[in-house]
Amino acid sequence: MLNRYYEKDGNLDLLNGKTVAIVGYGSQGHAHALNLRDSGVNVVVALYEGSKSAQKAKDAGLKVMTVPEAAAAADMIMILVSDHIQADLYNKEIAPAMKAGKTLMFAHGFNIHFGFIKPTPEIDVIMCAPKAPGHRVRELFTEGVGVPALVAVHQNPSGNALQNSLAYAKGLGSLKAGVIETSFKEETETDLFGEQSVLCGGTAELIKAGFDTLVEAGYAPEMAYFECLHELKLIVDLIYEGGLEYMRYSVSDTAEYGDYTRGPRIINAQTRAEMKKILTEIQKGDFARTWMEENRSGRGKFLAMRQANNTHQIEVVGRELRSMMTFLKRKKEVGIPTA
Repeated sequence: MLNRYYEKDGNLDLLNGKTVAIVGYGSQGHAHALNLRDSGVNVVVALYEGSKSAQKAKDAGLKVMTVPEAAAAADMIMILVSDHIQADLYNKEIAPAMKAGKTLMFAHGFNIHFGFIKPTPEIDVIMCAPKAPGHRVRELFTEGVGVPALVAVHQNPSGNALQNSLAYAKGLGSLKAGVIETSFKEETETDLFGEQSVLCGGTAELIKAGFDTLVEAGYAPEMAYFECLHELKLIVDLIYEGGLEYMRYSVSDTAEYGDYTRGPRIINAQTRAEMKKILTEIQKGDFARTWMEENRSGRGKFLAMRQANNTHQIEVVGRELRSMMTFLKRKKEVGIPTA
């Protein structure tokens, strides 16, 4: 069993007198910066010159510095910008300031595990990865609850890397929910696999396939949307609250019987074989290399796939139906094609 840690295991005093630089002020960045600040940690936000996020951070009462300035001033540097830009940013603007006694931090092990970032051996390299989107990390912190997180140690010349990662996790509020110790390898490979085969890729394709099947059979797109997308939240909430057993307890016996007898026909031997192939591609670094090359070549294929998916009929119908649902929290619609 993996090691688990709670409030009693973290000591915020380890961060006394230290400066923590949060590189980036997006979804995770704003949550980390604000939670740590509210926990009494000295925080600075590191952004590029002219960043649109700078004013937001200043308005929140945070000190903003350039990335090189923050890297030089801070004892702990947490990199929270997108995976595909981390390596260039580190090599050009952070690495020159890294020296013995400093700590480099990540919330995802991608660049360390696949070797795009290679820190010098005299610095600690650790991870603290909350298992929730940034807005949720902040929201639950303000409610006094916190979200679970993962911690990992890649380099530990100081001998205090794990203790410092737990102190950081306490500042985030995650030790209230529980923290699990893992490795950069395990976090990275399981995270990518979950995103690709289940959470994002698998779920999105399953939704679209169900929608297309009903529409092609002559059913109204609105009906297909409700049955294959809208109601998914109800099912996921039940699973989240009590696992698959609780979901099956909560739905009708008809739905449960259909689950047992038809589900394995959708997720069948061929599907499982493809999942294993996807996992192998991740483990060998094939996916990482392909993704980084896509970014180096201008992201043409990626942007084309984004556009194609954003204009799928399920998205067009969905935007129309969601406009009717006054109970939904209003969020900016993204990816809407323009004339």
